[in-house]
Amino acid sequence: MNEFVYLYRGYEESASPGDMQQKTAKWMTWLKELSDKGHVKALGEPLLPGGMVVKGKKKQVIDGPYAEAKDLVGGYSIILARDIKQAVEFSLGCPIFEDGGSVEVRQIRQLD
Repeated sequence: MNEFVYLYRGYEESASPGDMQQKTAKWMTWLKELSDKGHVKALGEPLLPGGMVVKGKKKQVIDGPYAEAKDLVGGYSIILARDIKQAVEFSLGCPIFEDGGSVEVRQIRQLD
């Protein structure tokens, strides 16, 4: 099996507590189904909006990331799949799509 990271893009801060509870339940159900089939290596955690960016040769520190809310990475998971096609297939059940979000699927390079 190969390792893939799911980067969840999109952030909804305005949901009511009841809506958030329903959304969290959908996420947990989806991730549990993948986990029960042996396809989850690490769940990761949701990320708070904002942060800092360190960049360039001078290691400049700036507030960030600066992106539209729909493009912010809101969390991640490490998934085990045969190949990228299977990893993408697994991502199709993600509840983030209900809110217009996206899942970036990237294979993790194994360093020897």
